Amino acid sequence: MRKFYFILIATFCVDQFSKWFVVFWLNLISLNSIDVFPPFVNFRMGWNYGVNFGLFGQQGGFKSYFLISLSIIITVLIILWIYRSKTSSFQVTFGALLCGGALANAFDRIIYNGAVADFLNMSCCGFYNPFVFNFADVFIFIGAVGLAFSPENKIE
Repeated sequence: MRKFYFILIATFCVDQFSKWFVVFWLNLISLNSIDVFPPFVNFRMGWNYGVNFGLFGQQGGFKSYFLISLSIIITVLIILWIYRSKTSSFQVTFGALLCGGALANAFDRIIYNGAVADFLNMSCCGFYNPFVFNFADVFIFIGAVGLAFSPENKIE
């Protein structure tokens, strides 16, 4: 469990530090866009009130509380599953990534009045991507896909 909590906390801290650094220290909140390595990597300010890619993004207090609660419930369920089962090292790692990302976005919703700070934008090869995301979204995606496809080997 020590590995799980270490990865969860590291994931949470990486996401929150990156948001602070880009949004506030680099002043993306005022500039709205910074071309880092165009067209591949750009910073574009976005406040996401919905779920991934802004789905269900209309502002609303109840939805924010629901998404915060859902993040906490999923985290608790994954912790219970890892604690009670003989999970593989892969499952511990992917579960921690998912939980760290979910809690980081939930924390954003608490401090940013229901929104999540998104700033990463990546495009390539003539394809313009209109969506922005953050490191927590990346960690959630990697964790969820990793859990779905992780080996069934148990720790003895």
